[in-house]
Amino acid sequence: MKQVQETDSHIGPYLNLYQVHSATFDSGILTNTQVHEALHKCRVEKGWKLGLSMSGPNQDEIIREALKINVGDEQSTTATPSTTKQKQTRLFDSVQCTYNILEQRPSLALMEAHNAGMDIIIKEGLANGRALLYPKLAEMARRVGCSTDALALGAILAQPFQPRVLSGAVTKEQLRSNLDALSVAEKLMGTEEGKEVLKELMDECKMESEEYWKERSALKWN
Repeated sequence: MKQVQETDSHIGPYLNLYQVHSATFDSGILTNTQVHEALHKCRVEKGWKLGLSMSGPNQDEIIREALKINVGDEQSTTATPSTTKQKQTRLFDSVQCTYNILEQRPSLALMEAHNAGMDIIIKEGLANGRALLYPKLAEMARRVGCSTDALALGAILAQPFQPRVLSGAVTKEQLRSNLDALSVAEKLMGTEEGKEVLKELMDECKMESEEYWKERSALKWN
């Protein structure tokens, strides 16, 4: 695996999570057992955890498929060769997907992954800035007494699948504002008013997944 060798040579001593980027059903990453065994070998020999990222309206389906992938550890010792069995372990330790107040379709699959012990990483928490344009977000932010970005990110942090959320900030000011999401999430989870705000926000901002990704594909990128 050329990419593994390149990664190891450049940042190997600092690496603890090796992620497959943009997993899809068509890419083969979910079905190629040779790749699965090679990735598992990396984990055994290098101590890396393994993850995969995804995009698109079928993220939930990809997560559930990834949960099914198991690989064999060293064979267990038994009385006779005919009864020798391999101990199976789940291949992927983490999943990184798009989730925000607009795109909520993966929520149940993310909860299943969390319950299975996977680390949940969320990207595009502000929906590439689109979430900040929603009047409902501004209304709820005024009610909570915080910035719109802090509320949008805090709403993700308050989800029961206990995610880590990537900021995406490009300035110190944006980062400071994003970090307020930590205290906002505590309010959303810890007070009755906060729980009401969270439910209303998620209910009223939710988009159909196909429409969300159609709009995203039409965005102009720098």
